Amino acid sequence: MATEAGENNISYNMRIKLLILLSCFSFSGFSQSLDLKVYESIHVNRNPSLDGTMHGISVTAYPLTLAVPLGQFLYSIAKHDEKSIENAAQSVGAIIIAAAFTYGVKYTVQRDRPYITHPQYIPYEYDTSPSMPSGHTSMAFATATSLSLEYKKWYVVVPSFLYAGAVAYCRIHLGQHYPSDVLVGAVIGAGSSFASYKAMQWFKKKWTQKSEQKFIE
Repeated sequence: MATEAGENNISYNMRIKLLILLSCFSFSGFSQSLDLKVYESIHVNRNPSLDGTMHGISVTAYPLTLAVPLGQFLYSIAKHDEKSIENAAQSVGAIIIAAAFTYGVKYTVQRDRPYITHPQYIPYEYDTSPSMPSGHTSMAFATATSLSLEYKKWYVVVPSFLYAGAVAYCRIHLGQHYPSDVLVGAVIGAGSSFASYKAMQWFKKKWTQKSEQKFIE
């Protein structure tokens, strides 16, 4: 029975991975003309004077993603706050899951950047890594979702997702990604945080049950 359950679990995981990959291929191939039209409307028709600001917002995605769990961990030490330790662990889990899926999908799908497929478009800067999904967007939405799940206050949720949305927009404005790239990145980032949050809740429940059982014994 244990072996059968393990095989079923592996089969389920494989189906999930296959579904994600198929979804990404669908995003890559579905309505390419619409994808390109939206890309053109944002990137080609952009205000170039905003490029520096957009780049400044974009480059904060990775540092902020690392700064959030670090800040939570330091706060937990300073205030002896166990909840902040849990939040830091959940945030780190989200980052790891998001990074694994983001770069796994990137080098599986191998979608070229817009300016490689269409040389007439000139990006703010060039990048040689695959285009789908957007890593910056994935990290930004992983951070926003983690914070929203950990601190369920409107003044945390709203700014967090406004920031993540701004990062996603900046990646298109700067010519780095198609709209579908940032959409897939957003889904991966948010989904990774939700998965990490649920895993943390499960571990907490198991730990509590184990502690209560030991106390009774």
